[in-house]
Amino acid sequence: MMTHPDEDLKLEAYDYELPEELIASRPASERQNSKLLFFDEELSEVQHKNFYEIEDLLPAGTTLVLNQSKVFPCRIFGKKSTGAKAEFFVLSLLKEEQGYPVLIKTGGKKRIGDKFIFNEEFVARINAIGEGTFYIEFDNKTTAEDVLKKIGSVPLPPYIRNGVSDESDLEDYQTVFAKELGSVAAPTAGLHFTAELLEKLKNKGVDIAFVTLHVGLGTFLPVKSELITEHSMHSEKYHVDEQDLQKIKNAKKLVAVGTTSLRVLESMGEDIIAGKEYSTDIFLYPGKEVKSIDGLITNFHLPKSSLIMLVSSLIGRKKTIELYKKAVEKKYRFFSYGDSMFIKRKGRS
Repeated sequence: MMTHPDEDLKLEAYDYELPEELIASRPASERQNSKLLFFDEELSEVQHKNFYEIEDLLPAGTTLVLNQSKVFPCRIFGKKSTGAKAEFFVLSLLKEEQGYPVLIKTGGKKRIGDKFIFNEEFVARINAIGEGTFYIEFDNKTTAEDVLKKIGSVPLPPYIRNGVSDESDLEDYQTVFAKELGSVAAPTAGLHFTAELLEKLKNKGVDIAFVTLHVGLGTFLPVKSELITEHSMHSEKYHVDEQDLQKIKNAKKLVAVGTTSLRVLESMGEDIIAGKEYSTDIFLYPGKEVKSIDGLITNFHLPKSSLIMLVSSLIGRKKTIELYKKAVEKKYRFFSYGDSMFIKRKGRS
């Protein structure tokens, strides 16, 4: 197991300076033309490339693992029966016993029975109240999927254009291989791939395997504990189909595309059953050994986030912060619509 100083367990140790102008508000004009910071851990070498050059960095025989979860337009706007404006963030398309889980932003207290009007067709009421979440039902037995198809908007994070999406985001904030509807945020490392680039990789002898992890509430919750070991991750559901499971099990070299793919790979047990739905609340940080992968393709993440801690579990906190500082110096673009980093692990790939 990787040893770590006590400093690695302090939240403040994962902070870094980021000029606001480096937060990407739109993706690169062509997905694969985003920048790529390549870090070879064995050589301790950094190279600055364009993302399409990933083709040269992945040898034949590599298996690339991508998360095929599809973002649903989960943000809807309406008003309380009192007239107060309300914004709903639907967390799942699956109705639970108490109703659909949502986040609600509106003035005043929220109580069971409160009525919210979205338009003449759609009305919802609070059924139950959880810890920070609410459970709602729509009138006339309308499903959340029906509502969101008609009036939902793309759930951009608040640091991108204040969370206000437009028509462009319907395509931009979705991977080209997205298949299974269920995420409230895009698995953003996958946004850099085009269909053409994936085809080139296949022709080179890189195998493509898919997993499905539906990104949920945990993505939006910051780490608040001064000691990161006291942070609890929200659980997210995942599954792997038979063909993809066999590809992963038989792979000689595995490269995860994105933190969500890595979380699936690290959560899978030897006895995993293809097609069965599992839950994971795995939290990776220095001191937790990552055994499943030879490399990781990932975006640049928020300061003090669980995702920068995950990257640090691979190459250490000091090296991660050092690479982030290099990315700032080289004017890389950060967060969901930003540039990417490929970590080739020591002695593995």
